[in-house]
Amino acid sequence: MSGSTALPPWLPTAPCTPGHCAAHPETGPGGPDGRAGALLAVARLTAGTGAVLLGVLLAPVAGLLPAAVRLALVRGWVRAVVRAFGVRARYEGTAGAVTGPLLVVANHVSWLDIPLLAAVLPGRMVAKTEVRRWPVLGPLAALGGTLFIERDRLRALPGTVRAMAAVLAGGGRVVVFPEGSTWCGRAGGRFRPAAFQAALDSGCAVLPVRIDYRPTGAAAYVGDDPLGASLWRVVTARRIVADVRILDPISSMRYPDRRALAAAAQRAVVQPTVARDSANLPSSSVHQRASSRPAAASSSRTPA
Repeated sequence: MSGSTALPPWLPTAPCTPGHCAAHPETGPGGPDGRAGALLAVARLTAGTGAVLLGVLLAPVAGLLPAAVRLALVRGWVRAVVRAFGVRARYEGTAGAVTGPLLVVANHVSWLDIPLLAAVLPGRMVAKTEVRRWPVLGPLAALGGTLFIERDRLRALPGTVRAMAAVLAGGGRVVVFPEGSTWCGRAGGRFRPAAFQAALDSGCAVLPVRIDYRPTGAAAYVGDDPLGASLWRVVTARRIVADVRILDPISSMRYPDRRALAAAAQRAVVQPTVARDSANLPSSSVHQRASSRPAAASSSRTPA
């Protein structure tokens, strides 16, 4: 993690920190009064890690299979990984009916967002270059065709956008988290417009997706939170439910520029849950006090 490293001022940041957000008091299943026992937590951690390692070991063999078979195996595998860590996923929307090139954009809460989306909307993920060096997950991300971006170099961003546009123009699918930083789920960041230029350049549609977790704090992977601490928090929750809402596609042709397109996608993601989020937001939330104040580096930033 890079919480102690000074970050360039242009990088997006969130006011979310493990102490204020991930450890925020929750009630109900998965909260402090509803935690999983130590044996169950260890079993989940072992099963989840084992499922990830199995995928890494079998990846070279899977690469020799026909594309349709390989895709089905990958989707089944990522579902198994999520379930092994004790997370129950619920999907709403018509992902199967959406075809052709798509720029998939979603709010960003956790490392769990990636396998959850890959299970129903597999595509070329966009991630920071640091992910490539992560143990186990890094090589797997590279094998999956992840588009890595050097987030500290603004000059590298146009090249990444061109690579995304090339994938989309070729009929592929690109998945990006345009907030540029993980947020705890009680609040979110502004959708950065750069990635949307790829949709405009290729003429493809944008598919917005909303991801919510219950309890929110257990799944959040924010600030300088170590991956190990986040994994333990997930497996020690009695149950985490992930709700993935696939919304209606947005035609990029309807908008004059990337900023307008990004704003439209953000409205689509935020509006379905505004009332619920407002009702659940604690009155002393860190976001109400410091939503405009830069905080520690996010553990999962993607391009602006």
